Amino acid sequence: MTVIYLLRDDLRLADNPALVAAAKRGPVIPLFVLDPGVTDTRVLGGAARWWLHHSLSSLNQSLVQRGSRLVCRRGDTLRTVLALAEDVGAEGVYLARGYAPWDVLLETRLHDELVQQSRVLRRFSGRLLFEPEAVTTRSGGPFKVFTPFWRACLASAEPHGPVDGPAQLVPPDVWPTSLTPDQLGLLPTGVDWTRGLARAWTPGEVGAGNRLFAFLSGAADGYADGRDFPAAPGTSRLSPHLRWGEISPRSVWHALETVHRQGGEAFRRQLGWRDFAQHLIFHFPDLPDKPLQTAFDAVPWGDGAGVLDLWQRGRTGYPIVDAGMRELWQTGWMHNRVRMIAASFLVKHLLVDWRHGARWFMDTLVDADPANNSAGWQWVAGCGTDAAPYFRVFNPVLQGNRFDPAGEYVRRWVPELARLPDTVLQQPWHAAPPILGNAGVSLGTDYPKPLVEHSAARARALDAYAVARPTS
Repeated sequence: MTVIYLLRDDLRLADNPALVAAAKRGPVIPLFVLDPGVTDTRVLGGAARWWLHHSLSSLNQSLVQRGSRLVCRRGDTLRTVLALAEDVGAEGVYLARGYAPWDVLLETRLHDELVQQSRVLRRFSGRLLFEPEAVTTRSGGPFKVFTPFWRACLASAEPHGPVDGPAQLVPPDVWPTSLTPDQLGLLPTGVDWTRGLARAWTPGEVGAGNRLFAFLSGAADGYADGRDFPAAPGTSRLSPHLRWGEISPRSVWHALETVHRQGGEAFRRQLGWRDFAQHLIFHFPDLPDKPLQTAFDAVPWGDGAGVLDLWQRGRTGYPIVDAGMRELWQTGWMHNRVRMIAASFLVKHLLVDWRHGARWFMDTLVDADPANNSAGWQWVAGCGTDAAPYFRVFNPVLQGNRFDPAGEYVRRWVPELARLPDTVLQQPWHAAPPILGNAGVSLGTDYPKPLVEHSAARARALDAYAVARPTS
């Protein structure tokens, strides 16, 4: 009998247990539903919509090569799936389980409704290395700090190897009506601001495989040391491919067996952070909206009036921060070390509510994921499960000098400062007038003066945080 395979964040054929199981039952209808009514936290930003369009187009091409096709629809996911199941007489619906509250709610309601129709819902793992039920404290509760969480993961059974995708998919006798990816309206209208994204990325399962191969052939061995330097090709840049499920974490995990031990362990730990964020949102559904350390509700956050827009546009006066924000705008991605620096600057230096920054990242990142994004911002703000960083205020000058010592990253993304010498590149306000003049820089005109002075901003942040204390 016909099975509907509901795709969400698992846009691949390889190592896809739900699809493999569906293919064994008979005819399969791969279905993607663009649901405009989902929770605000999950509404896709412009960069993510661009990625999704191209990923769906790539997936459809792969399905066609296997005798199938992608059915795309817009509307309420629950009603759309139930109506299609009724129309085609489906035996049931197969999917990869989700962990965010809206995913859990959908799966619960879908199960109940399908039972009323005498149909089945089958959920499969595939998005994570370790399922939430498999990694718990001795008391059976969720871990709230990463290091013991990861220690427990490593003490459990190793993720099993990836499975091959189906070579062929049996089509239904009659294909249901479908929109094309173009008709979903995911691409921007009017001014096309996506050229930088197109130059930087190749969405889709093939692009993910090529990106993994490039990483294994290049930066993977030295990842443990090279990942913190944004000017160097020291990271995998797999994050958007993992976010959209174009490659499974298990595939990456086992591919790392060919990598030097130190580099492999360091990158597997990053995969662990990804799992940890999903565990957090599964156990703490308010993660995107409320601080997990409730004491931090008392911090007198600002709304960003007068400064949020400057931060977004890379006009803070701190070169390493501005370089990251401009890289984000042009490519839909930002190096992880610089994400921490830029986020810390917004929250600690400018005292802007972390949720404003999280929303901007959700709108502009191609790898925007509610769990990872929210966990990262709560970590920087110090209000997450591990509150140790609440007193940490990154000095953007020291961070720039340490992780961009030759200024290559800043010069690439803040070209108006390119002729400044290394000694003052990260703090141009300390350059003597002749040096600024020789470099063609007029502070306040060509490049802004700093929004705040670091020492004063740090003291203000610590005073503001004094009203809150970690609860555990």
